[in-house]
Amino acid sequence: MEGLEFAHFLVDTLLEKKGSDILLMDISDQAVFTDYFLICNGDNRRQLQALAESVTEEAKKKADQQPWGIEGQAEYGWVLVDFGDVVVHLFDPEQRDYYKLEELW
Repeated sequence: MEGLEFAHFLVDTLLEKKGSDILLMDISDQAVFTDYFLICNGDNRRQLQALAESVTEEAKKKADQQPWGIEGQAEYGWVLVDFGDVVVHLFDPEQRDYYKLEELW
């Protein structure tokens, strides 16, 4: 499972864990480091941690994908899980509004 199919798998995983305001962006024409940004809100720090753990574990179990790296911490309101073709950004609403990643790409 790769690319867009994997991105949709991750969207479904986030929906199962009650992630909100999910946006999948194809940035392959603008970036060389990834094809897709997947941006999702968590209601609180505990949910952000659960979302990060869920996408990591489900990707390992069901898609045989390991993250290339995990950056940030839920306590700071932003966790990034890098799967190469797909980079997952998990935000609390305040941090998402502050960084406005959707507007950069």
